Amino acid sequence: MSWIVRTRYCLAPYFLVLLLVACPLYPQSNDAGNHHRDWDFGVWMAGETGEELRNDFTEAQIFTAGVFAGKMLTGEIGSGWRRGTFEYGVTVFPVFRQFRPRVIYGGGIEPIIFRWNSSLRAGRVAPYIELGGGAVRTDSNLPAANTSNFNFTARGGGGIRIFTRKREWAEIGCRWSHISNANLAAQNPEFNGIQISLGYHWLK
Repeated sequence: MSWIVRTRYCLAPYFLVLLLVACPLYPQSNDAGNHHRDWDFGVWMAGETGEELRNDFTEAQIFTAGVFAGKMLTGEIGSGWRRGTFEYGVTVFPVFRQFRPRVIYGGGIEPIIFRWNSSLRAGRVAPYIELGGGAVRTDSNLPAANTSNFNFTARGGGGIRIFTRKREWAEIGCRWSHISNANLAAQNPEFNGIQISLGYHWLK
């Protein structure tokens, strides 16, 4: 039964992409993505569910929140459906709390985030994809057992930007999320899950 739940969560980003493709898409006329080398600032929060020691995606739940800073490395490049902007970013999350299977607190940083902001638009909505990685430190071992309180993070996925003003947007994301100690400890059972995030961004 757990593999059915896992398959459903893993397919979520693909259904999001299909939904966007089904909508009328056209090149972005809002110039929020056209300013080369703009700074992108944001705040966000996210919840995720996944597995640690058992093959069950309902085993562990984590809440995180933090701030994001990114730099637009290019203006709009590409053509057609491939047109968009490339961005490098960093996020700091002072809020990290695991609720299940036990309460754990911590914080971390992801100094490597690559984002592709698509120039396609459906009304005020535009998609993006991203990859990121970093580290998190917690007040006790994560997962529990002979593991480590220092772990590495990796995530990948995408979502949609909903423009509220010329240079501001709300953001909804769906990502695969991974946490492990890279065999720094005697055991490395790993956390693997699906993360849903909400955020707000503005360009400076």
